[in-house]
Amino acid sequence: MSVIMRREIKNFLKRPLFWIGVFIVVLGVFQDVRPYFGISYVSSDKEISLNTPSTIDDADITDGYVPTNEEDRRKMWEEGIQKNLVSEFEMGQEEAEAVIEEMKGMDIQEACEYLETKYHYYNALYAYEDTELHQGTPEEINSYIKSKLKSHRFSYYFSRKFADFSGLYMGFFAAVMLAALFWQDTRKNTYELLHTKPVRAGQYVIGKAAGGFWVCLIVLAILNLIFWAACCIFTKGSGFEVNLMDFLAATGLYILPNMLMIVCVYGLISLLFKNPLPAVPFLILYMVYSNTGGRNAEGVYGYYGRPLAIMVRFPGRFFDTAEPPMVLLNQSFLILAAIGIILICIQLWKRRRM
Repeated sequence: MSVIMRREIKNFLKRPLFWIGVFIVVLGVFQDVRPYFGISYVSSDKEISLNTPSTIDDADITDGYVPTNEEDRRKMWEEGIQKNLVSEFEMGQEEAEAVIEEMKGMDIQEACEYLETKYHYYNALYAYEDTELHQGTPEEINSYIKSKLKSHRFSYYFSRKFADFSGLYMGFFAAVMLAALFWQDTRKNTYELLHTKPVRAGQYVIGKAAGGFWVCLIVLAILNLIFWAACCIFTKGSGFEVNLMDFLAATGLYILPNMLMIVCVYGLISLLFKNPLPAVPFLILYMVYSNTGGRNAEGVYGYYGRPLAIMVRFPGRFFDTAEPPMVLLNQSFLILAAIGIILICIQLWKRRRM
């Protein structure tokens, strides 16, 4: 088993295409996490990013946006409603002020329903959602960053974004590159010859799966070291705490079970069809399924994770990323499912040998 595993690892490491793939993954992840390297305390308005997001959902601390407190948010919303009542509904200034005054005792939901029912103002709730963030002053930005770093290290937040994009790129990398894992062995002459060798089914299947998994592990180790070092370098002047263990923990929890599942799916499909190529489109579809959003119980669209998904995404704002519901349970199920697939592969190998 160890001989088969070492042979597969050496074969991958000798291929120039493998290292080209690693370079593409590193470059892709860097492009996506690069904005977060620029997060720092600011001392003047000149240091605040002038990027204007297309929608408030795209805004983040990287653009200088911070959450608005409830009191200021209500005030901003009322000012916007009053302005629209005058400009779009052709109300007088005093009449618009009276409408705002009537809503003072209502919560936002009641106020929106009131505007919709009495004045046919239908987008008031969307207007309130747009006040969730605002362009912060240096004091507001620094206070927000400081409050978040009291709860966790900077690398804790960064590692989740790193796991998000690394898991995405590694999924495609593994789906394409691991085709070589069974390519030679499933050729007709080689496949028949292998079944005449004194190699037990368990040794062969586990050896191949372990070899593919270790290849993914090597690439992830490279990614962890590169982005941990980059995080240390880019945030050195900010005094943020960066710990390699945050990267390793995020990789272990959110990426490794996915890589194991991909390797096992490759093994199963390769042995079923005696060809690894059908696994490529299947895994692409599997990743599309894993990366598809949905609606929660309140009907709000977002990324909530899917059963047996092989991607864990963190699409939230940098300091507010949260695990999808049941993600740890899902990752555990992936490991159990991978073990089950390996057992099936062993039985398939035995039957083909008979």
